Formats: sequence, C-alpha cells, structure tokens
Amino acid sequence: MKIAVTGGAGFIGARLVKALENQGHEVVVLDSAAPHPIDVTDEAAVMGALRGVEVIYNLAAEHRDDVRPLQRYYDVNVGGAEILVRAAKAHGIKTIIFTSTVAVYGLNAGESRESDVPQPFNDYGRSKLEAEDIFNAWQQENAKDNTLVTLRLVATFGPGNRGNVHTLIDQIARGRFVMVGDGSNHKSLAYVENVVAFLAHCLTQGTGAHIYNYADKPDMNMRDMVAQIRKSLGMKKKGVQIPYPIGLAGGIVFDQIARVTGKNFPISSIRVKKFCADTIVNSDKRNETGFTAPFSLADGLEAMINADFSQVQIAQNKAEDAA
Repeated sequence: MKIAVTGGAGFIGARLVKALENQGHEVVVLDSAAPHPIDVTDEAAVMGALRGVEVIYNLAAEHRDDVRPLQRYYDVNVGGAEILVRAAKAHGIKTIIFTSTVAVYGLNAGESRESDVPQPFNDYGRSKLEAEDIFNAWQQENAKDNTLVTLRLVATFGPGNRGNVHTLIDQIARGRFVMVGDGSNHKSLAYVENVVAFLAHCLTQGTGAHIYNYADKPDMNMRDMVAQIRKSLGMKKKGVQIPYPIGLAGGIVFDQIARVTGKNFPISSIRVKKFCADTIVNSDKRNETGFTAPFSLADGLEAMINADFSQVQIAQNKAEDAA
C-alpha cells in the first residue's frame, strides 16, 4: 500500500514511517525538514506528492507553546488540513488518519472522553479542533466510502524528544527543578513507541469516522512521576517546592520579559498552568479496538533516561546515595 505521512521527519512521524516500511508499505514523507522538503501548506507540492497514495497520515502541526505569530497555528494546522482534504478529493484517497490533541478539551476538564464537548484554552487547541471539523466534513461528504481516524494525543515522550517530559527530566538531573504546587495533579502521558504501534493498528479500522483518545495507563500524578524520574537518575534527595500562586506570578513575570526582549524562556504562565493542571483522558474506547500497548510508562521513562542522559552522572548519583 502507498501511504503518505505528513510530519514524517518528526519525532513520532519518523518512527511511524519506519514501522510502516517494515510492514511492507511504500511511504511518501511530506515534511519541511525532510531531505526533499514538502511543506503541508504548499498546495502544489502536496498535490504532486499524493498521486497514487491510498492513505494519508496527517501528523504535521505547529504545536509548541511559544509559536509566534499565533496565526502560524492556523496556517499550518487548519490550512494544511484544507489542502490535504482537497488533495484527497482530487486523487480519490479514501482514508485519513489524523493526530489531533487532548488540548481540545481544555485545562482541568476532568477525565475527558471522546463524547465531551471540546473547550480548547489556547490557539493550538483551537486550531486542531478546526482541523478536526475539516476532516469530519470530508468524511461525511462520502460517508459510505471514506474512513477517518482522529487520534487525540496526550503529551508524548521518548528518546530524542525535547518536549515537556525531557525538560522535566533535565531540570531534575541538573538540580534545578522546583515543584510548583503539591504535585497531586495527574497527567495522562504516552510513550512514543506505543503511539506508533497504535497508529499502525489504525489501518485496520473500517469505513466511517472513528475518534480515540490516546494515553498509556495508569496515569501518574506529578509527585509520583518526579519520584520515578529521580529513582531512574539515581537521585534520592527531594527538591524545592513552592505554592502555585507564587509559581504563576513568576511565570507572568517571565511572560512580560519575553514580550520586551523577544526571547523565549523555559518558564511562562501557560507552562505553569499546564504543569499544575490535571490533564486526564479516558482511553477505554481505544482499548475496545483490541490494541495492547507493548510498553509501560515506566519502561518509556527508563528508555528515555538511558538514551538521552549521562550514564556516568547517573552512576555517580547512585554511588553518592550509597556512600
């Protein structure tokens, strides 16, 4: 089968491409960072690349917290969806698998289910929800033949990723981590190898519109996650903890400095809010597909730490604690 993967040079996309190729599929990569770059907002290039394709995986997205201008979220996430739909119609492509986000549910939304009314709190979430609407309209136009799988992903981590989980591990490893709040809030997370396995599994879905939350269970609260990371790093000492209002005030200060200087900082009000919020999704519907994740969250954290962090320093930490 000939399959296109937008964002195919990215963190999840590159692994998905390899998995699909290992299954015997021919894969076309559309990514501005690929050896032969194709931007999802370049309609002529996308149209040309999708000739003969039977399935589109759309992983391309603007997703960082600090994207400026904000319109970039909509240019890529919404405009890219519109272009892919036009290309799918032009080439008779009947299957689209789209990675959306749990950011469509908003902060502190409880244990979000696919049937909940979306309430995105930022431009990233709003733009991804608009993209969902575009793909849903495409599926409904030819509901008897078109297959749409929408995967609402939680924060996904793994070796080589430089997202929030890597930042957390790095701050702990350097002794710079400060726990904001009491750490009782829970986070639904996903390990990249499990996500890739499920995306490949989505090829088995029949005609229709399917929507799934993706999170690896059971969820961890921040206190337990930090403890697991410290254990894997060979650290036993507890770090600094400050109340949430103080942490949020600090984030607001850094927001103001960023606006004046044009620099990005690892601390911001939105990051403090996200860190201290419950971000939990229900994944029962995903389980009904018969999928079983091959790895646990602890396996994923261990793999990431072993791959991306100094084994010499970890050994030193363990020796110091044992002394």
